[in-house]
Amino acid sequence: MNLQDAQLTKLTGIKYFTPPSEYCLSGRDGMVSISWADNPPIPLLEEDYVALENTVFPDYDMVGRGIYQALRLNPDCIGAQSYAAVLKDAYPHIISELGGQIIMLQAKEVDTPYLDRKINFLKIMALIDPDNAGLLLEIARTYTDKGSRLSSLQHAVTSWYAAAEYLKKATDLNPEDLHAAYEYGEALYVLGRYEQATIAWSDLIPRLESAERSQVEARVAAVLAGKTPIVPPLDYLTAISVAVEQHQNGFSDDAAAIINDVLADPVFIKQFPMNEVYYLLGTCYQEIGLMDEAAEAFKRS
Repeated sequence: MNLQDAQLTKLTGIKYFTPPSEYCLSGRDGMVSISWADNPPIPLLEEDYVALENTVFPDYDMVGRGIYQALRLNPDCIGAQSYAAVLKDAYPHIISELGGQIIMLQAKEVDTPYLDRKINFLKIMALIDPDNAGLLLEIARTYTDKGSRLSSLQHAVTSWYAAAEYLKKATDLNPEDLHAAYEYGEALYVLGRYEQATIAWSDLIPRLESAERSQVEARVAAVLAGKTPIVPPLDYLTAISVAVEQHQNGFSDDAAAIINDVLADPVFIKQFPMNEVYYLLGTCYQEIGLMDEAAEAFKRS
């Protein structure tokens, strides 16, 4: 399907402009000259689109602003690869700014809302540099972080599936990255794909040093022996997200019951430390007047 004829992605604050086939993007004192004939319609900020009433075509700055904002809003939008190629060829200052934003987010512990921003920035860079396995690995790790935090467990399902997808891409691009290969197996394990996880880990074992090899061999042996959580770890993470919602809605007794069901699985608890969950459980107990149980839960948090 020709991108010119595709249904474009709706983005807040963005309007699309379809230039004539002869339109050429130019700027930077003649250093940029790009024919737009094979590119999708141009995303523009709404205020820039309105300003076109006084001009014939969007100028260099308008196009840069629009593309950058469109990709920041949705790096998976229709035409994203074409837009990223334009940024790479024509807007080095935007690429530099993007890199700076990523470095800033990497350098400090960020709150959950910033994880989505980080993921989008990394996805834009991956569009610009599609053969960079390290970018794909970092996207996967950020999804894993998002899918493991108590504050964002409502996104656990989409986050862990996305993590597995990007880890697979990273390992395909760079089969020599042992960390990515192990983390891919871990993501499969969380999704409950135990057989696939053991295959991924077994392929990895011969390339590991002694200590790491023993650790991975133990994980594989446990799966083969049936020592896995009663339900896939992702199901437990989803259950905990329901408990969080119940607690926030004032149903602390229901939340405590859900948490205790999760904590009753010793295999899951051993493999996935639940300090935050014990603290939540203690809070629930406090709110329903079970002070001794609350104190015990807080001790384990």
